Amino acid sequence: MLASQRQGRISFYMTETGEEAADIGSTAALADDDMIMAQYREQGALAFRGFTPDQFMNQIFSNEQDLGKGRQMPIHYGSRELHYMTVSSPLGTQLPQATGYAFALKAQQKANCVICYFGEGAASEGDFHAALNMAGVFKVPVIFFCRNNGYAISTPAHEQYAGDGIAPRGIGYGLKTIRVDGNDVLAVLQATQEARKLAVEQHQPVLIEAMTYRLGAHSSSDDPSGYRNKSEEDTWRAKCPVLRFKNWLIQQAGGMKPRRHNASNCIGMPLWRR
Repeated sequence: MLASQRQGRISFYMTETGEEAADIGSTAALADDDMIMAQYREQGALAFRGFTPDQFMNQIFSNEQDLGKGRQMPIHYGSRELHYMTVSSPLGTQLPQATGYAFALKAQQKANCVICYFGEGAASEGDFHAALNMAGVFKVPVIFFCRNNGYAISTPAHEQYAGDGIAPRGIGYGLKTIRVDGNDVLAVLQATQEARKLAVEQHQPVLIEAMTYRLGAHSSSDDPSGYRNKSEEDTWRAKCPVLRFKNWLIQQAGGMKPRRHNASNCIGMPLWRR
């Protein structure tokens, strides 16, 4: 798909290289009819739900088989059948929408939740604060899933906020909160399973901050060499979630005892237990 953009066949594309564990591991923890409200880097979540390669290509080429009838930019996927809300370009708008959708689920007494994906850059938008405040007040079944990948396009995290990441903000708004190694797919799976249980059974909104890294460019219009160095990228490339899971599977096949994966594998203790 990226090659198609480079060849001029489509106008725009974004990859999720380096962040695969975050959206795929969390989606694996959900029920099939839980609603996903994505940003623009959660193709893995949609693929996990069963969106086919043909459907992906139909969307990015805006052909007659595109579910959106060619009305969206490339990568702005959506599927009513797979409970995946159509992606919207404006940053952060899916956050209050997720709270509202979860409020409706609670009112209808449905045993489902909403998961809402966003980056740490979107957490600087006003919609983030409005969404978390409303969710905390009304106790709705929503999981806010922040992919903290270190950069908001070219702005590094340390230039965005002075505090300790995004997780403390959840506590401030009364949400159950956890920070997890976003490159460990099994830790993400376990953390989201616990979050879903809290959201659905207790109507407790949850904020998950997954610490990860964007190995690719922000988009096909971006050149990351202008704001980060190769040494930094190589450090994170060694922590590639796909490679880590591959090595774990090899250990399994060889009969080696894998390390235990649960919420304690998060970076620090789960904050709701402190």
